[in-house]
Amino acid sequence: MATLSKAIMAYVGKMKGQGRSPLKIAPANAWMGFAGGFVAIGLLGLLTEWSSEAWIMAPFGASCVLAFGLWDAPLSQPRNIVGGHVVSAIVGLAVYHLLGGGPVCMALAVGLAIAAMILTKTTHPPAGANPLVVMMAGSDWSFLLAPVLLGAASIAALALIVNNLNRKRRYPTFWF
Repeated sequence: MATLSKAIMAYVGKMKGQGRSPLKIAPANAWMGFAGGFVAIGLLGLLTEWSSEAWIMAPFGASCVLAFGLWDAPLSQPRNIVGGHVVSAIVGLAVYHLLGGGPVCMALAVGLAIAAMILTKTTHPPAGANPLVVMMAGSDWSFLLAPVLLGAASIAALALIVNNLNRKRRYPTFWF
């Protein structure tokens, strides 16, 4: 019983954290994040209005946080933005069209999408929501092109332009 108690205490002890947030406050970074997110979502919204295609979905807002706010993080690189959204959407569409869209299928699709992104080195946290978006909207396979591929590629392209306007930033840190 003492061993179990020690194990539980050690487990709970890991949840205390080890200090303060390492994130730094930099007004210039806040401005770049605002500008990038505004331009990216604004452009996708306008393209949606001007065309017959949906170019925008909720996970893209979170992708903008990474692309413009944490541009140097591995999960914020173009490969991860585009690849993560595409891989995750494929998984969501496959599960939905093969098994349906109930709660168990949603859970399965999100778990499989996470595993697939890890195995393909395309992990992008916002893309983990794609299977849920697919299933809640009852999407067909055209969803993979628009909004997923077109929208994610647009965000990555804008991240290349916006992030490199700042002389202190170099984006991307890697392609492959």
